[in-house]
Amino acid sequence: MEPTVQDAADFGPPDDGQQRLWTPHRMVYIGGQDKPADSTVGQCPFCRIPQGDDEQGLVVARGERCYVVLNLYPYNSGHLMVLPYRHVSDYTDLDAAETVELAQMTQQAMRVSRAVYAPAGFNLGINQGEVAGAGIAAHLHQHVVPRWLGDANFLPVVGQTKALPELLGETRRRLAEAWVTAGGGNQEEN
Repeated sequence: MEPTVQDAADFGPPDDGQQRLWTPHRMVYIGGQDKPADSTVGQCPFCRIPQGDDEQGLVVARGERCYVVLNLYPYNSGHLMVLPYRHVSDYTDLDAAETVELAQMTQQAMRVSRAVYAPAGFNLGINQGEVAGAGIAAHLHQHVVPRWLGDANFLPVVGQTKALPELLGETRRRLAEAWVTAGGGNQEEN
């Protein structure tokens, strides 16, 4: 018996009036591809990122003890993370200077985000430990997530998809330029 050849349309979703936003790039995150194998410095992407090129690593700004990077798997466009260069997992392990700079860079991240994207608010947070939701629990990181009225729609809830209107490279460029313009200090480009 010969195999039956079908139209490619026969393999698609039903014609039900729904539009679908396919995001296959998220499968690497779901599958844990970018997760470190263990909690050592050698496996930590947050320790490797500052050693490379800022644009490629999505680094927005650098301080003396901390740096700001875009989240590779953002909740919203402009989702930043502020973290110490030093590999520490717990907030109480930061020294006084790191604590101050982390707080100041978080404030600056909010100012810059307001100037570039005009969000209506922010979610700020540190997830301490894997059980608390930290994707990389071994290296402390503070999330700065811009929020807009109506940005929490059906897509993440029903479609398990987040629609982001801007590519990460463009987001990084805009925020990095605004960081310097807003008086965030000198930023070295690697």
